[in-house]
Amino acid sequence: MGASKTEHFTEQQNQVATIAKALGHPARIAIIEYLLKVNACICSDIVDELPLAQPTVSQHLKELKNAGLIKGNIEGNSICYCIEEKTFNILKEYFTNIIFTVTNQKCC
Repeated sequence: MGASKTEHFTEQQNQVATIAKALGHPARIAIIEYLLKVNACICSDIVDELPLAQPTVSQHLKELKNAGLIKGNIEGNSICYCIEEKTFNILKEYFTNIIFTVTNQKCC
């Protein structure tokens, strides 16, 4: 496979693609949903919520954090995670624009 040539796309297109890629695994969706449900920063409870080993959960948390979907704060020996609102606002704006455009199109 060739290079993805991300430099040929806008910053927004690259940003949304990175976020979408991070959301492309059901375990990551489950983590996001859990963080939304508890509405707090969570340290170790996430591993107890998923049918996955701790290293696997840590890898998924790393992917979500790298995409900017969650943020982590060090508290003692643990990292506590919570939702990163700014990134979800980017997604909201992006999909709101798509929905507005689609609902106002006179096509097919």
